[in-house]
Amino acid sequence: MDKMLIQCQDVWKRYGNKEALRGLNLQLEGGKIVGLLGPNGSGKTTLIKVLNGLLQPEQGLVLIDGETPGLYTKSLISYLPDKPYFSGWMKVNDLFELFEDFYADFDRTKAEQMCKVLQIDSNLRMKTLSKGTKEKVQLILVMSRKAKLYLLDEPIAGVDPAARDYILTTILNNYNPEGTVLISTHLISDIERVLDEVIFIQNGQVIRQELVDDIREKEGKSVDELFREVFRTIPYGGGAW
Repeated sequence: MDKMLIQCQDVWKRYGNKEALRGLNLQLEGGKIVGLLGPNGSGKTTLIKVLNGLLQPEQGLVLIDGETPGLYTKSLISYLPDKPYFSGWMKVNDLFELFEDFYADFDRTKAEQMCKVLQIDSNLRMKTLSKGTKEKVQLILVMSRKAKLYLLDEPIAGVDPAARDYILTTILNNYNPEGTVLISTHLISDIERVLDEVIFIQNGQVIRQELVDDIREKEGKSVDELFREVFRTIPYGGGAW
């Protein structure tokens, strides 16, 4: 138990009458790239926000590195939300300064180098950038921290296949190897090549957690094939997914 980076025990989160997390249990060690996989509405974003301390569960225990979400755990976590959150008037350089002020583990030199590789002008304002370039800037900010836990919510949704490849390569080449990356997505085939472990989530519960190598050896399937098989047979929102 001591070496678990994430521990969730009987975690419940509701939005009005909707149960987004339903007695969720999860244990996750450090030092891995992990896929949090499930269809839309399965509870992925809610779980990531609970881990990040942005949402409080009504019931249950959540521990990050042995501590409940708070100031200490925020210093460990580098978070990429599912929607852009920066003001359009800000320049890329302004964001670098902001992160430098807020996070002791932010490596500005690394961020600037990544911008150069991508040919992103750091003097440009965010509102002048394409959607794909904005996504890349946000990823650069997140991956330029030496975090213990990276929480990436749908990092490849809404971008073209070439940009997806870049995003995955950026994650692989720039995360702290002593840390853990938790990637929420429903685009399994695009991402499974980088994953060490997968968590299947459905209706606010973890229904399967397994090493990717074990899935391939025991099931003789890719993660994408297993995902499609599992979620075809589980009722989702009153019908089959």
